[in-house]
Amino acid sequence: MIYPLPAVLVSCGDSPENYNLITIAWTGTLCTDPPVCYISVRPERYSYTLIKRTGEYVINLTTAEMARAVDFCGIKSGRDVNKWAITRLTPGQAKTVCAPIVMESPVNIECRVIEIKELGCHHAFISEVTNIRVTDKLLDSNTGQFRLTDANLLAYVHGDYRFIGKKINKFGYSVQKKQKRSR
Repeated sequence: MIYPLPAVLVSCGDSPENYNLITIAWTGTLCTDPPVCYISVRPERYSYTLIKRTGEYVINLTTAEMARAVDFCGIKSGRDVNKWAITRLTPGQAKTVCAPIVMESPVNIECRVIEIKELGCHHAFISEVTNIRVTDKLLDSNTGQFRLTDANLLAYVHGDYRFIGKKINKFGYSVQKKQKRSR
């Protein structure tokens, strides 16, 4: 009942012949220093075997424009179809792992598995973040600041895809001192 969840595409495989995509909602940050994240995957999934064998994958954040591809990659198995070809997503070269990045994704998080935790129906791949790529359009041209809120990111809420909406305020605003007005 912890919603919304990110709807991400995890790319895996170590050669174009076995590249695959899987839609994941069970993912998140575990630690910032050092950067550690996780994805949870059912052992019967095709991607599970690829990730377990290579020890690497990429978390690709998704946008509302990618929703159809995200849904398709969560329904169809890479054992049966080439998800890259059908969705027309573009595999790109990662910097630190063998798995490809999704070029249409605004943020790609390259990961190397450090532990697999068997939790029941899902196993958690606990991983170190080895590289993050952000598309140029999300970087402010003047300051270089990252504008993730401009990405129109996709979320998963009780069986529905939604995009993350309007900003309310920033962290710490509830205790921020009011600025004095200039005369």
